Amino acid sequence: MPQDDAAPDVHHLYERFAREYDRDRGRALMERSYLDEMLEHLGERPRILDLGCGSGEPIARFFVEKGCELTGVDAAPSMVVLCRQRFPDAHWLVADMRSLDLESRFDAIVAWDSFFHLRPDDQRRMFDVFKTHIAPRGLLLFTTGPRAGEATGDFYGNTLFHASLDPQEYESLLDGAGFEVLRHRSEDPDCGLHTVWLAQSVR
Repeated sequence: MPQDDAAPDVHHLYERFAREYDRDRGRALMERSYLDEMLEHLGERPRILDLGCGSGEPIARFFVEKGCELTGVDAAPSMVVLCRQRFPDAHWLVADMRSLDLESRFDAIVAWDSFFHLRPDDQRRMFDVFKTHIAPRGLLLFTTGPRAGEATGDFYGNTLFHASLDPQEYESLLDGAGFEVLRHRSEDPDCGLHTVWLAQSVR
């Protein structure tokens, strides 16, 4: 996670406020259209890597209930504890996504509301992580900001860092890592104004 004054360690905030976050995290699954579209491209019991899985609600639950083989990764140990309590049959890891090396490939990688907490240079380097962990024709689903820049929000009285690259740079990074964009929606009004990317590995 970010490691300087402009971008403090986000996972420390999520660790400190894990219970509050879990209590307040919406369960309505506004993300469902994107998750459904992703699964339509995948076979039976796909292997899913959820980067920044949080407390497992509601996205991990969606995948578990759909019969996916789920691996969830979060840098906040308390979040992973909640996931293990809820979904003991899934695989949960405390790890920093930036240095992830699982020696395994997945049919889909999801980084929903997690990847955008990284500083711009860390985001650029993440595309090697995506490339290393994606199976042939695998899918990548992630959220960003709508335009290049850095922003902060309030997280239980603390400053929470976000960053985004320019959409054209994301397209270039995806292409360089061997992905083709299937769907890109900027500030989707049907999904809480999320900016969403769905791409497929072509290698």
